[in-house]
Amino acid sequence: MKAAAFVLATVFLAGAAAPARAQLGGLGKLKGAADKAVNAKQKFDDYNITDKEERQLGDQVSLQLRERFGVYQDAKVTKYVALVGTVIAQASTRPSLDWQFIVLDTDGVNAYAAPGGLIHITRGLLGLMKNEGELAGVLGHEITHVTEKHTVNAIKREKSVTMGGEAFGSAGGLTQEAIAKLSAAAFNKVFRGEFSQGDENESDKIGAQMASKVGYIPQGIADVLKKIQARNADRQDRNGMFASHPSIKERIENNEKLIKSEKLAGKATAEARYKSTITFDAKPVTEIATTEDGAAGLASGDKKKGDDPKATDEKKAEEPKKKGGIGIPGMGGGGKQQASQQQASSAGARGGVPDRDAKGGPNKSAVGVKVTAAELEAFKKGIA
Repeated sequence: MKAAAFVLATVFLAGAAAPARAQLGGLGKLKGAADKAVNAKQKFDDYNITDKEERQLGDQVSLQLRERFGVYQDAKVTKYVALVGTVIAQASTRPSLDWQFIVLDTDGVNAYAAPGGLIHITRGLLGLMKNEGELAGVLGHEITHVTEKHTVNAIKREKSVTMGGEAFGSAGGLTQEAIAKLSAAAFNKVFRGEFSQGDENESDKIGAQMASKVGYIPQGIADVLKKIQARNADRQDRNGMFASHPSIKERIENNEKLIKSEKLAGKATAEARYKSTITFDAKPVTEIATTEDGAAGLASGDKKKGDDPKATDEKKAEEPKKKGGIGIPGMGGGGKQQASQQQASSAGARGGVPDRDAKGGPNKSAVGVKVTAAELEAFKKGIA
């Protein structure tokens, strides 16, 4: 209310020469608008986004990811990822969600979880991994982002996401306008990987627990992180999943402690089955073709014809300084880790994050696959 009082006082002084009745009428309207905005914000903060609304958010985020990267048009590979993902999802706290697994057609090494049950993994990451246990670890991590509603909670905490009185319809739910606004914020969080360190650590932990529960090695996610670390050994700027997550060394150590403390005993890698389906390798970072504008053009709006290149470059340079975010910097984490995260964000604004800013394929259509109960049971028998 201090901010509202300041606005009211300023308006009163500026309009001192106006008739008293007009001044008071204008002040009343301003105060009413301010109170309405405050009430809408409080209502949104306390509002529990429904499963239906969450899926609407996820559908729009998924659409943008498919538009950005294209979809790998291989039904066999998609079905295989869906089988592994469904096994893990059934062991989660939200098994009844309409889980969908999509392979993005890009050499970039990454994975993305959209709200409501839409899990995306890149062709490049599939090529980097070498067994099913590693795939289970990655999918378990992304599934946990959904089950724990990390993206939904993040955008609700995001101070830059404001909701006016138009946020809620007559029935009390979110309007389509509000869904669209939240989806834009959600996409930026998902695409840039701006989860808090706590969210990332929780996803590593629960993902490993689920993988082990169904029989896979619990160190699958750590093994993938080691491959990513080796992949980026010669880079000064952090890259892809490495750029947007907590320290890889810390995450690997946490995984080792978890396995020991909880005696996680999963043994399966199903390496032969993985290699019979995923017959391609990831490209080295140095061979990744990137989009001209990198992430900046996507997250901040495409460069318009007639824009001043110098002004655009200056704006990009300022983006990391302005960003509040809900990643590690926005959560108040300081010191060396915050500085390195800001460095990665700056590199991303320049289009300098190959695995994230990699070019995508031309076909944007999702590959529809169906996993039957019988297929799933037969598949589970091969987890050995």
